[in-house]
Amino acid sequence: MDNEPKNNKRKVLCIEDEYFISELYERALTKNGYDIKIVNNGIDALKEAQTDQYDIILLDIMIPGITGTEVLKQLRDPSKTPHLKAKIIITTNLEQREEVKENIEKQADAYVVKASLTPNELVEFIDNIR
Repeated sequence: MDNEPKNNKRKVLCIEDEYFISELYERALTKNGYDIKIVNNGIDALKEAQTDQYDIILLDIMIPGITGTEVLKQLRDPSKTPHLKAKIIITTNLEQREEVKENIEKQADAYVVKASLTPNELVEFIDNIR
């Protein structure tokens, strides 16, 4: 089946409260064959992520409701989210203290600084996550 897209319509949950950034991500990912849903606050994001319908979760740290860090913590807690197949990629522009960044990186599958990646580079990055 060589004519199938390489990602077979992988599903991405993008948790991002900045409309401009989420719009850029949505365009780039959709253009490259991903099925993407945008959620702009932590409370709705946690509920949506816990449905376990996604292959990739792009999780911004600074979101309204509950923080991305708290969402991450609950997604990694087996008593709150028993089955989660999604890979979690933290997206942030915040400079984190090294110990905070290390703690987040231990729980996430990847950590990217939004300002250092174009939307197309983000797509390439996601393409390589299995």
